[in-house]
Amino acid sequence: MDVERYDRTRPAYPPELIDHLITAAPGREVLDVGIGTGIEARQFQAVGCQVLGVEPDPRMAEFARRSGIDVEVATFETWAPAGRRFDLLVSGQAWHWVDPVAGAAKAAEVLRSGGLFAAFWHVPEPPKEVTDALTDAYRRLVPDAPIDLQSVPKQPTDPYGPILTAAADGLREAGGFGAPERSRHDWERVYTRDEWLDQLPTFGSLTWVELAPRKKILAEVGAAIDGMGGRFTSRYATVAITAVRD
Repeated sequence: MDVERYDRTRPAYPPELIDHLITAAPGREVLDVGIGTGIEARQFQAVGCQVLGVEPDPRMAEFARRSGIDVEVATFETWAPAGRRFDLLVSGQAWHWVDPVAGAAKAAEVLRSGGLFAAFWHVPEPPKEVTDALTDAYRRLVPDAPIDLQSVPKQPTDPYGPILTAAADGLREAGGFGAPERSRHDWERVYTRDEWLDQLPTFGSLTWVELAPRKKILAEVGAAIDGMGGRFTSRYATVAITAVRD
């Protein structure tokens, strides 16, 4: 994983989501699980929150620290809170890597009464021309791919539905939380050809692909974007699961 590319190209979260979570939480002490490079953590810092990150990848943890964020390297399930408590636990694009029941139990342990759990993901939906070019090139150039094309950036009818369900079930099974709630924020972003091609290699469908076929795939996608005038508007859905600590 190219950590700098990931941070440079992955979009931040809708301000409406950040504002909602801060308003719903009892205070501004935030624990960011799977903080990554610190994309959402910087958003919470910018509105006056104190953020502590937990991140299993030392490279991402070090990158996040450059933003002035305290980060401890560990998986969330094995991380030692040492008696610390938080008002808000967030996890952006990461909770699916955490055991849903063990993670929910640890979240209940570290959240204050009335504290808020929030895991969220966003899914891009580029125009059909862009998605078709990627899918066609991918099928031809990596026919023996060990993953299916669901990892290609696109927005299904129920984005992250199974993952949201697993997170909600984990919260219920672990106990200590009120009823989980889902929310969705729809928004758009304009991409130039270079911006989209810079982001594509950070997706799971391409991170493992060898350099030569990856370059050919990107070239074909780039040609499709050139045919659209060199830029396009991508729709996004940011979906979240939240629950209040009893």
